[in-house]
Amino acid sequence: MPRLEEPVEIGGVTIPNRLYRAPVLECAGNGPDAVDTLIEDLEPAAESGVGLLCQGATIVRGEGGCAAPGMTRVHDPEFVLQLTRLTDRIHDHGSRIFVQLEHGGLRSMETWHAGFRADNPDLEQLAVSTLPWQLRALDSVGFLEYNPHVLSTNEVYDLAADFGAAAANCADAGYDGIHLSGANMGVVQQFLSPFYNRREDEFGGSLEARMRFLEVVHDEIRDRVGDVPLITKVPAERPAPPWPVVRRKLSLEDGVEIARRLEAVGYDGVVPVETSVTWDMSIVRGSFPKRAWENEALREKYDEAFGSAWRRRLVAAGNRLESFVYDFDPGWNETFCRRVREQVSIPVLAEGGIRERGQMDRLLGGTEGSQSPACDMVGMARPFYAEPRLGARLLEEEPKATKDPTLRVICENCNNCTIPQVTGAPGICRTPSVLRTRGELERAGAYDRTPIDGRRPSSDDRDTSTGDR
Repeated sequence: MPRLEEPVEIGGVTIPNRLYRAPVLECAGNGPDAVDTLIEDLEPAAESGVGLLCQGATIVRGEGGCAAPGMTRVHDPEFVLQLTRLTDRIHDHGSRIFVQLEHGGLRSMETWHAGFRADNPDLEQLAVSTLPWQLRALDSVGFLEYNPHVLSTNEVYDLAADFGAAAANCADAGYDGIHLSGANMGVVQQFLSPFYNRREDEFGGSLEARMRFLEVVHDEIRDRVGDVPLITKVPAERPAPPWPVVRRKLSLEDGVEIARRLEAVGYDGVVPVETSVTWDMSIVRGSFPKRAWENEALREKYDEAFGSAWRRRLVAAGNRLESFVYDFDPGWNETFCRRVREQVSIPVLAEGGIRERGQMDRLLGGTEGSQSPACDMVGMARPFYAEPRLGARLLEEEPKATKDPTLRVICENCNNCTIPQVTGAPGICRTPSVLRTRGELERAGAYDRTPIDGRRPSSDDRDTSTGDR
């Protein structure tokens, strides 16, 4: 049974261990301090021994497509080359770094952020097809404002080409792999989901046709970059909102079939994620972030984002209701991941509510005489806001030692880190009790760690016979 400390290979690239920092918002943008901000956010995890870092959602186009303020764009080769400083720093610690590529489609700020819409009145909302009637109803009552531009067939190919160009820029900057944001209500999920996708061309209809966009993106990236490791999130919309009005969605069986077909297409890894058809707490399950909503310093910025004080209160009320539906559930993607892993031979990466070392070992190794392993790597997102050097506590430096299975992260799943990000505020832990605990651990030396490897990864670590770069 593999342990967390053992290496794993993704698409010909060796990851030194099976712990990864899942994609989260770094809020670095593209300004003069963007690279330094990314280094400040990501390097501590590499210093602590984390094997793989996934830079959070980065946008493939020069305008539009951002699901939240402060997302970094990677369409400009001149800017992206500056990110070599980041990839070099990660490699100096012996870790690997993938970049997550995204376009938000209907989830983008041009749909929901009132201030952004006012400043960019000519920016179109990109849609996979005509709006579902449920979203038209939300538009009619003023909760959201839709005026979408439905992508033509040629425009779909253009968008896929932008993913390929962005991937090439990132590979030139030293990123070890590409991670597509295939879930969390972004444009890829919108292509896959029968809730959004009602197209009548080659990109709509059957599950195979709805997967066509991911196939074209794969081909664009392979044509431009070669055999760079390519992974994607795979959605299942099983925990869709408890609305009887949502009937068209991706089942768990659909998600397993998508993963199986993606392996045949040539993807090198998958991240199965149970999510919703709408932007809600299904991906950040936990408590209602009361402290964040009551932050008076951010209240005006909330009002700017949502359009008014009453809309802020309405969103907060919806957030409170969602916290009952999507209360914290340890390892909530475990069943989905295990079913996918039974059907594919490529690595399966698991994230979502993974919080204890013992839980990680069980997901990786299964249980003796019972369940099979659920995944090949385990990842976390919000806990790295609370503990930037979390790897030092979770990973055992002595390979023959046995880590305490009850050891857990200090993140309380309170979500006070997530709500402020709608204003462009950085992703940091803001909960006093957690910060006090981190301070105690720091003073006790819990995050001190001997560097695992002072060298940069070389080309010898890859299978160069296939032209891998």
